[in-house]
Amino acid sequence: MSIYVGNLSSEVTEEELKGVFQEFGEVTSVNIIKDKFTGQPRGFGFVEMASVDATKAAIAGMSGKELKGRTLTVNEARPKSAGGKRNFGGGGNFSGGRDFAGGRSFGAGGSRSGGRSFGAGGSYRGGGRSRGGGGHRGG
Repeated sequence: MSIYVGNLSSEVTEEELKGVFQEFGEVTSVNIIKDKFTGQPRGFGFVEMASVDATKAAIAGMSGKELKGRTLTVNEARPKSAGGKRNFGGGGNFSGGRDFAGGRSFGAGGSRSGGRSFGAGGSYRGGGRSRGGGGHRGG
């Protein structure tokens, strides 16, 4: 099972993170996420444990612990959506256009035809944004 580890110091290496989590069981992989342009750590990563019991023990044991001056946020990682991106909202619909949100839906029930949906029930077509309430703008 995969564990999300947030609020990581930029000084933490994958080897150090693996060492800390090995106290709870076998670690199969560690991946600290880096910015694709600068290569700098983004402050979070994922640890894959060999068993469910080790995963649960690691989450319970590491949540709220300090590592290199930062209090860690540790919980079970959310599964990836079909497009390989993590889903942060509900009801999004993509139908073309530029992808400013990295393939993510941020609103509930919004649709996207050339842009992003930010609110509940809003849609965006072409030239304007709806930030809620179900309206849309053309042009």
